[in-house]
Amino acid sequence: MEYFHSVTLNKDNCKGCTNCIKYCPTEAIRVKDGKAKIINERCIDCGECIRRCPYQAKKAVTDSLDLLDNFAFKIAIPAPAFYGQFNNVTINRILNSLYSLGFDYVYEVARGAELVSEIVKEELASGNLKKPVISSACPAVVRLIQVRFPDLLGHVLRIDSPMELAASLAKQKISQEKNIPLEKIGVFFISPCAAKVTSVKSPLGRKKSRVDGVFSIADIFGKVYNNLRKIDEEKDLQCASGIGIGWAVSGGEALALNIEDYLAVDGSEQVIKVLEQIEMGRLAHIEFFEGQACVGGCVGGPLTVENSFIARKRIRHLVNKMDKESKEIKKGITPELWQKIKEEAHWTEMINPREIMKLDEDRVRALEKINLLEKIYKSLPGLDCGACGAPTCRALAEDIVRGWGNEYDCIFRLREELKNLALHLIQRTNGK
Repeated sequence: MEYFHSVTLNKDNCKGCTNCIKYCPTEAIRVKDGKAKIINERCIDCGECIRRCPYQAKKAVTDSLDLLDNFAFKIAIPAPAFYGQFNNVTINRILNSLYSLGFDYVYEVARGAELVSEIVKEELASGNLKKPVISSACPAVVRLIQVRFPDLLGHVLRIDSPMELAASLAKQKISQEKNIPLEKIGVFFISPCAAKVTSVKSPLGRKKSRVDGVFSIADIFGKVYNNLRKIDEEKDLQCASGIGIGWAVSGGEALALNIEDYLAVDGSEQVIKVLEQIEMGRLAHIEFFEGQACVGGCVGGPLTVENSFIARKRIRHLVNKMDKESKEIKKGITPELWQKIKEEAHWTEMINPREIMKLDEDRVRALEKINLLEKIYKSLPGLDCGACGAPTCRALAEDIVRGWGNEYDCIFRLREELKNLALHLIQRTNGK
């Protein structure tokens, strides 16, 4: 299956400013001839470049609402972060407003988050997992591990994200209640980030996603907001408690597990630093690591509309208010059904490293290129200024070895060469 990337580049808008290359966590962007270029095999669709680009040259490809027409029955599954976009609006009213967009039913991803939390609790209690266990909820972090920390893949929890579990449960519920074939039911995720789009089109841990389409919060918010006042009668749609809604912010997943030895980190830069520590074996005493690529958690996703700090405050207010009315997560679920839910929530496919540093198919030639890379790197100034269009001097050295650039892309090397050339010309002129 061809790998799908949600994050794309509009070259017409790109000014070659190099903002994006400085913040990409996998060094997936170069600027050549005044335009950015995304190296697909490195990109993890975290959307950091979307957030950083001042010219809107990076964007996320999401689905159009026209996709709803392909299904007889349409289900919306909003991310918990969606609630944080609204001020002084009840969750139930937000969910009811989604019907105005053409949906026939709404199922909360937060409910899926609650059930995933219970499954993870049981997995941790089994004692069979490699510590620290790394959450698989953020697809950008899992892709990051595939690209930069392949040795840690054995630590990644092989359990579906709340989005996938919610999609599966919603489809089965409607199919059974209304006697509709599963293939005629469409489930659509309302997403805060580009990485979730990619995880639907190119799934992690399974061959095919249960989600049929992804709409961005930014595209949906205005339509939902405009319809809030038009609701005459509210259906009782909210089924999740504060435990699942808390997943919208950094630390929410770990808190739902009710364990002490956990570490919750948000923002790609800080996640990378912690993964480096795990790789070196310095955090073996930690039981669980929750990493989220976006600062603040999902509320900080590049496809949201509200300031992440404001959205985080709103989510915490909702969680604190609802905790007083918290319920038994597995209430109404028989042991047989719970076993089935757990089985369906586990990955069916292995996730493998993504080879990005393979310089040559031939091992001898690859070793020669590595030695050449090191030699070139030592000859560069080591300033990591980005003026060459690569994020670091080492990245430029790799580009040179790959044939993507030359040493005079470095302005310091070029200035040195021009200076030597000028001195040589002066000496020749004086010699005459």
